[in-house]
Amino acid sequence: MAAIVGDRPIRVILLDIEGTTTPVEFVYEVLFPYARTHLREFVQQQHETLALEIRELRNEHGMDRQRGLDPPAWVDGSSDSSLPSVIAYVEWLMDRDRKSTALKSLQGKIWEEGYRSGELRSQVYPDVPVAFARWSRQQRDICIFSSGSILAQRLLFAHTFAGDLTCFIRDYFDTTVGAKTLEESYRGIASALQVPTSGMVFVSDTIKELEAAQFAGMKTFLCVRSARGELAAGQPIVHTFDEIS
Repeated sequence: MAAIVGDRPIRVILLDIEGTTTPVEFVYEVLFPYARTHLREFVQQQHETLALEIRELRNEHGMDRQRGLDPPAWVDGSSDSSLPSVIAYVEWLMDRDRKSTALKSLQGKIWEEGYRSGELRSQVYPDVPVAFARWSRQQRDICIFSSGSILAQRLLFAHTFAGDLTCFIRDYFDTTVGAKTLEESYRGIASALQVPTSGMVFVSDTIKELEAAQFAGMKTFLCVRSARGELAAGQPIVHTFDEIS
């Protein structure tokens, strides 16, 4: 069944997470503090499995120094001797809410342990499970695009208080396809899904992301979940997914 939004047949609904499917407070008051609290122990215990992330962090650190951003000093040496540098730099990135692919991968692995132990349960807005079921019945594909790693995205939707929602989701995309504010990222997602951008809707709480998706040819909705949400002329606004039809 083809869904009609305006005069376009819509096949894919692409969703942001933070402030769109999930309260911002859960991310900043639960997930981020959990990752920071468990960072040191996790890196010390799992550093042998984090070789890729550590290498990418080292490269990112070098670029930050070249840009004059004054990151914490990085001491090269054996894996054990460099761990304090890794931890200090990751905390520095967290303080700046950097959309770093390596940082997001590391955070996702820390959260995985939290979900597995039962310490973490994720939150979605009440209308989200209902909308997922409705869109699935209408044969629309649901996909996620977030700055969090794909692992983190899967974990979040698999461990919600409403149950496991991953059965409704076709695919996940993170910043390995490009920044969320770049038009090319949305074209890349459409290409990966083999769907024209004109057959996709992107829903986010961030105007710059929506503008990039619009330039790529997607229909967009600005999701305003609270009085603090962004507002912009020319952006169709929804307050819940019940309004998307």
